[in-house]
Amino acid sequence: QVHLVESGGGLVQAGGSLRLSCTAPGFTSNSCGMNWYRQGSGKQLEWVSSMNPDGSTVYADPVKGRFTVSKDKAKDTVYLQMNSLKPGDTAIYSCQRTGGNWCRLNAWGPGTQVTVSS
Repeated sequence: QVHLVESGGGLVQAGGSLRLSCTAPGFTSNSCGMNWYRQGSGKQLEWVSSMNPDGSTVYADPVKGRFTVSKDKAKDTVYLQMNSLKPGDTAIYSCQRTGGNWCRLNAWGPGTQVTVSS
């Protein structure tokens, strides 16, 4: 199955932490990159982070220093560790495969809701 599935969202207080998971079948064997995006209610889709096939990462300014991407290649799973959460982080978080043709086929997951209360 090539579908991506996110998990780990939920309700957390400001200052708390949450770890999201994205199971992305085949991303390791096909040398895909992985992105995280988020979309708050009534807002545009916002890029959060990127991980290249070599493991290098880059983060959007609003999350830099608070969010960290990692991966488990054996499980074809990417993680987004979110620390020092703020109410402005409230959004649906989605992962995306990037790279060659195979990587971009059915590349988006359905997302998982993160809500940060004040």
